[in-house]
Amino acid sequence: MAEKLTPREKGFSEWYVDLVQKAKLADYSDVKGCMVIRPNGYALWENIQRTMDKMFKDTGVKNAYFPLLIPESFLKKEAEHVEGFNPQLAVVTHAGGQKLEEPYVIRPTSETIINRSFSKWIQSYRDLPLLVNQWANVMRWEMRTRLFLRTTEFLWQEGHTCHETEADAEERTLQMLEVYRTFAEDYMAMPVLPGRKSESEKFAGALRTYSIEAMMQDKKALQAGTSHNLGQNFAKAFDTTFQGRDGKVHHVWQTSWGSSTRLIGGLILTHSDNAGLVVPPRIAATHVVIIPIAGKATDAEKTQVMEKTHALAADLRKAGLGVVVDDDETKGPGFKYNEHELIGTCLRIELGPKDLAKGSCVMVRRDLRQKEFVSLDEAVAKAQAMLDQMQKDLFQKAKAFRDAHTFEVNSYEEMKAKAEDGFLLAHWDGDPKTEARIKEETGLTTRCRPFSLKQEPGKCVMTGNPSQGRIVFSKAY
Repeated sequence: MAEKLTPREKGFSEWYVDLVQKAKLADYSDVKGCMVIRPNGYALWENIQRTMDKMFKDTGVKNAYFPLLIPESFLKKEAEHVEGFNPQLAVVTHAGGQKLEEPYVIRPTSETIINRSFSKWIQSYRDLPLLVNQWANVMRWEMRTRLFLRTTEFLWQEGHTCHETEADAEERTLQMLEVYRTFAEDYMAMPVLPGRKSESEKFAGALRTYSIEAMMQDKKALQAGTSHNLGQNFAKAFDTTFQGRDGKVHHVWQTSWGSSTRLIGGLILTHSDNAGLVVPPRIAATHVVIIPIAGKATDAEKTQVMEKTHALAADLRKAGLGVVVDDDETKGPGFKYNEHELIGTCLRIELGPKDLAKGSCVMVRRDLRQKEFVSLDEAVAKAQAMLDQMQKDLFQKAKAFRDAHTFEVNSYEEMKAKAEDGFLLAHWDGDPKTEARIKEETGLTTRCRPFSLKQEPGKCVMTGNPSQGRIVFSKAY
């Protein structure tokens, strides 16, 4: 039998780590806090990257690449930025056998070094907007790590744009947040709440930060993507200016936005079960596994089964599906079923001599794990229809779970009682001290003020002071 996972109800964290390792998505590294992304995990990242890259480019963004090492003095130019990242920095002090005149910081994010280039590239309003993205690795020293969700080194994309006006920058900030929402919901089948972060939760050096927040199966929040209106803070620090239409010199208005391999953690925690990984078909690397079953068959029957198996695989591939034929005779069918459920293959097709004689095959959707007999003549169309339905069902199931675990709370006692129950919509007076105290006493943090949540005045659940409207509180990754 394939390896069993710790059941979620016995230990959610243990289940998660078990799944990541046994589904061969990632492994621990000898470098403290870092992970090795294995081929199964990297295939998911490639599909995430490929899809998002096209979505970015459809908005006019172009890719570039900037150095991994950033002069330490660059980070010190924007005070709030360096203060926010200082505890997480990894610094290079020696190279080539000698001490460096100036230390280099290993990229925690690239606003500073990219602004240095922007300040050279931009002279006039004709150079704007400037829309750049880079796919890269970053390093943020972490004390407590968890595969995909929080590691010292991780892969991500970071977009950086420059604009003539604050309004243009705000429009781009929200446009990219909408790209993230669309990707999360339409491809990852992961429902999210887009909204604005609190002042204390915003990006260090930003004017405003927006995020998409998802609910995992343990009812904790996961920040799945962020988009920042940087205002002119970095532009002023690096003197990134342009000659405006009025002939005067102005600082540019900027945005930055990012998402990372943390999305793979989000995918696992949203959809997977005790049998293993569940992957939405639109970002799956392998859509279909065909398992020929010819244990006690004659040689002639085996030949017929294999011929039909490979013909069906070819037809499915022509339809644009990723297909694997598992004809390993050293493993029994039951072992293969469990193995492909563990690694998250979306659809299993079983084909044996008896099926062939009837002109049919057996299909099993990964999320439902129920057998369905299908005519071989309709196999390709049926596979596509089942995968399309699986994509929709995964989203609806996750959304129903989130909605069932979202509550309005109207007192601090109620908030504390429901601290483990999911998303809590509570009035808050906007004071960072109140926010910090709630976090300290309950473990709850503000996630975002959702755009979809109608804002009506009320009283803060903790202080009783006036509140402009409800915000989402939750425990979070």
